[in-house]
Amino acid sequence: MDKRIEISDTESVHAESWTSQVDDALLERFERAIHKQTALYQHSELAEIAQEYDPIDLAKASVRLPVSARLVLYRNIPDIDAKTSFILNATSPTKQTIFRGTRNEEICEMLELMPADEAVDVIEDLPIRRLKHIFENLEEEKAHKILALRQHQPQTAGRLMSNEFFAFSLNRTVGEAVEYIRDHPGVEFTHWIFIVGDDMELLGFVPSRNLIVNPHHYPLRALMQPIVHRVDPEVDRDEVVELFERYRLPALPVVDDEHRLLGVISQDDVVSMMEEIADETIASIGGTAESLAEDEPTIKRYGSRAPWLLVTLLAGLTTATGISLFQGYPWALAVPFFVPLINGMSGNVGIQCSTVLVRRMATGTVLPRRLSTILFKELRIGLLIGISFGIMCGIAAFSLNYFGVHYTAVDPILIGTMVGAGVFGTCLIATVVGTLSPLLFDRVGIDPAVASGPIVAACNDVLATYLFMTLAWGVAKLFEILF
Repeated sequence: MDKRIEISDTESVHAESWTSQVDDALLERFERAIHKQTALYQHSELAEIAQEYDPIDLAKASVRLPVSARLVLYRNIPDIDAKTSFILNATSPTKQTIFRGTRNEEICEMLELMPADEAVDVIEDLPIRRLKHIFENLEEEKAHKILALRQHQPQTAGRLMSNEFFAFSLNRTVGEAVEYIRDHPGVEFTHWIFIVGDDMELLGFVPSRNLIVNPHHYPLRALMQPIVHRVDPEVDRDEVVELFERYRLPALPVVDDEHRLLGVISQDDVVSMMEEIADETIASIGGTAESLAEDEPTIKRYGSRAPWLLVTLLAGLTTATGISLFQGYPWALAVPFFVPLINGMSGNVGIQCSTVLVRRMATGTVLPRRLSTILFKELRIGLLIGISFGIMCGIAAFSLNYFGVHYTAVDPILIGTMVGAGVFGTCLIATVVGTLSPLLFDRVGIDPAVASGPIVAACNDVLATYLFMTLAWGVAKLFEILF
């Protein structure tokens, strides 16, 4: 029985639950297969699964299998088209495992079936020496298209674009364009077809709908509309995503310095890129370098997280050292109890500032000439937060000590003033760190999302603790002078 899921119009709202059901069923089958007593029975179970399910579902769920079992699953997929679909949706470790056990001829056959832009991503998982042999057996035109895309830097418009597109001269008619498109089913049909000059200079576009609603004798020249947005092949992927988001583009042409059309970026390309960017951003915020799409071994996940946590460990030891420097003062016996409060307040204030700023940077609303305005605005907000919460925390600390809820053997007024001053000062310093760190990281070419991660949070804790203890010492000295 074929397990491919078909969703009707009335059921479309439940698409997510359907895919979840497919994933759950596959995982249950996988668990039964890999816990069988004999490897032979395991292989037969995996073969049965490969025959029954859609290759896309198999690729998504295969991350739960041991790496060696993924090759068995792939080998039992029924035909080359399904295998190609599986490879296109598989994770990098899965591709590497499958390629090690697959003949060059079969890989060539799959590459021939793929669009050139998708083939570029696939061959990244092949060793260079083997890749050379594969290109020798590839059709010359396909190899040329793949190599042309591969020369561009990763995470740029040139690597994201497809160099297989429909472009026609001004003197072509609707009928001629339709006939050519019909004769080339392997080229992706986007929402636009492009109009070019004799040297491939981009002149404009025609919405694909116009090929349906207009007579075949109608000239494309009469239907052409001007191109407003185009990008250079070395433009960063974030700028490409921003253009699609802001202007709701169905396609984006990529041109060289002489405005010759090199390729086209479609909505599907951008959606895939946005998923990748989101995964990287979430990993950066969470403080890990691990892949969110792959069920990696425990030791590898440990290695991805440990370096980030090492900074937190060092920050904690530095904080403890700072507190110990104030031993011997009577007030120092009570103040450390409020360090978690201070760190919690400063940490949340810093995260709020950095998160808002990172989002504004991602949407392109942070302009260089407005940086000083943004900084002063955040400082005003931090000042307001520091004053209001400093007063509240100071009154709370005073009340808890005055009414005996906390017994610290220190003057309640002194404790309240120390805590209030500490909250005020650390909220200000957290605002500065939370605002400046994304700008600094962006300036040096690091993802600004790191500013919301554990490294900046740990540094913020150290600064907040040292500032709090210093302010407490200053307040205590002031009280000695005044009283």
